[in-house]
Amino acid sequence: MQACQGPARATRKPAFIVPPGSCDCHAHIFGPRQRFPFSPHRSYTPEDCTADQYRDMLATLGFDRGVLVQGGAHGTDNTAMLDAMERLGPRIKGIAVLPPGTPLREREALHLKGVRGFRMSTVVSGGVGFDQLEALAAEAEEMGWHLLLHFHRSEELVAVADRLRRLRCHYVLDHLARIRAEEGTASAAFGTVLSLLETDRCWIKLASLYRLSGKPYPHADMLPMIHRVVAARPDRMIWGSNWPHPIHTGPMPNDGDLVDLIPLWVPDAGHRRQLLVDNPQALYGFDRRTLPG
Repeated sequence: MQACQGPARATRKPAFIVPPGSCDCHAHIFGPRQRFPFSPHRSYTPEDCTADQYRDMLATLGFDRGVLVQGGAHGTDNTAMLDAMERLGPRIKGIAVLPPGTPLREREALHLKGVRGFRMSTVVSGGVGFDQLEALAAEAEEMGWHLLLHFHRSEELVAVADRLRRLRCHYVLDHLARIRAEEGTASAAFGTVLSLLETDRCWIKLASLYRLSGKPYPHADMLPMIHRVVAARPDRMIWGSNWPHPIHTGPMPNDGDLVDLIPLWVPDAGHRRQLLVDNPQALYGFDRRTLPG
């Protein structure tokens, strides 16, 4: 079982000022473990990373909204995430990890608490894998939710692409489908991403891309892929910090530095507003009354 390093606790205030209503679409809450024990089936053990710490980090970055993604250390017990969502209020939505077969009444209760999708992963143990794709997609569609697909390797996307094309619900390819910079825009996986974006049901999350780069910050080798997907479908891009960066074994990024990459990734101000404000609004269904002002 892997022990995770903690995040950079002194978040740097970024130079780039995000537009009002911006949303960090990917973060995790872990613990506190005295109240919310970790799953015995987990593949990693993180430090406690709490709702209060996430609130402070968001404030430093200048973000008004956030999305909590159930982390693998808690398995299918979503109570730590739900507790954090309640503490942080309606400006926070959530993505749960649950097996197919969760009764409709329970899913409706989760919806009222702000849950807007299911996460599936081949990266961590104790969750839900792609063998359950169609069953979970049907339950997501019934709720008006989406699937968040977390791949270990980009080849897995190619393997399930035909199944994704048959889904009726929307789905998000987490972390740019794990396509590494060395694979690039000529790879089969990247071609699959572009073709799936044509379906209107596919979304891309630009998060944790430092893991996919072969170069140090600012990870310039990722720019060709980022610019291509943004140009193809600026209305299907979202951004996430990936705080507190679990299972990362390299130098721990400062989240302020990650925010300062946004104008390099998305030079057009209109596209940046889509990435940070409009697209999260559409995908997660935030109440517009949670916008500042």
